[in-house]
Amino acid sequence: MKLGIVGLPNVGKSTLFNALTKKSVPAENYPFCTIDPSVGVVAVPDERLSLLSQFSKSKKTIPAAVEFVDIAGLVKGASEGEGLGNKFLANIREVDAIAEVVRIFEDEKIIHVHGKIDPLQDIEVIHLELAMADLQTVTKRIQNLGRDVKAGRKEAKIEHDALVRIEVALKAGKLASSVTLNEFEGPMVKQLNLLTTKPVLYVLNKKSTGKNLDDMKDERFTKLMDFLNKEKAVWVIVDAGIENDLKDLVGEEKETFRKELGGKDDGINNLITKGYELLNLMTYFTTGEDETRAWTIQRGWTAPEAGTAIHGDFKDKFIKAEVVFWKDLLDTGSYPKAREKGLVRTEGKEYVVKDGDVIEFKI
Repeated sequence: MKLGIVGLPNVGKSTLFNALTKKSVPAENYPFCTIDPSVGVVAVPDERLSLLSQFSKSKKTIPAAVEFVDIAGLVKGASEGEGLGNKFLANIREVDAIAEVVRIFEDEKIIHVHGKIDPLQDIEVIHLELAMADLQTVTKRIQNLGRDVKAGRKEAKIEHDALVRIEVALKAGKLASSVTLNEFEGPMVKQLNLLTTKPVLYVLNKKSTGKNLDDMKDERFTKLMDFLNKEKAVWVIVDAGIENDLKDLVGEEKETFRKELGGKDDGINNLITKGYELLNLMTYFTTGEDETRAWTIQRGWTAPEAGTAIHGDFKDKFIKAEVVFWKDLLDTGSYPKAREKGLVRTEGKEYVVKDGDVIEFKI
């Protein structure tokens, strides 16, 4: 799954990407990944993985991963091809979700493209450009459906009516995701891959040596919070500069320097975890002497579907799965003891995998 890092110029996008890529993992372990300098394959932080690896004395430990894509900075008029507009929009179409970097610090040395710091206005500019790009796509599709609608084709009429509602929303500067679609309309609209239907993670970037709107309890930050709460948005605060400075440090040394520089939490880990959740992803594990590995699947997948993360054939060849919750396995101390206590279960094709399951597939 890919998250595209999006934002206006000089908001800390590239600094954030550089900090993220220090957490990169070897791409050869993830056949879905592309080798590209603007793409970082980033490990999802998960303490459970290391505990299971120690438990099994595994030779190899492979975390779950998410791809972050550094997308060219957006400017006003991107939907009309201004700046790198066309490239920007094409890159967003290729990602599954958007990490929208918004600057919440003032610093005279780092000039804002609009000459002032107003995070809510920045969000409105980005959303308007995405909405205008989607409006072109939707209007064109409505025109193409005209003949089929006149001919009385039922599916064309359903799609047409849904797109007309979306067109109205986009013209008002709203996102396509604000329009409620039914079970028939949703799949039809999804085929258009609209930019404003993609889930958004707001990354609020502060600066230890700057004047931060949240620390100042500035009205602009209050308005931003009101917006995020109203939208029930997913957001995280990061000091991209500090995280970039600390990217080569680990453990206690990293935490000590973070505090000295004025940082509080590991914003990068929070960002990765939030991005993983935003994409509706979860993790199950396989563990043994050779390897302990975290496997990424969509929430709600059954055991045969989850098996496809390992190999595409697992779904068709699935017989059963031996399942134990990760903590139960560690607490009992061994598979035989966990089995003795009835904590290792045999599950069939209908079993819905839970986050933290340790699974052995039988095919």
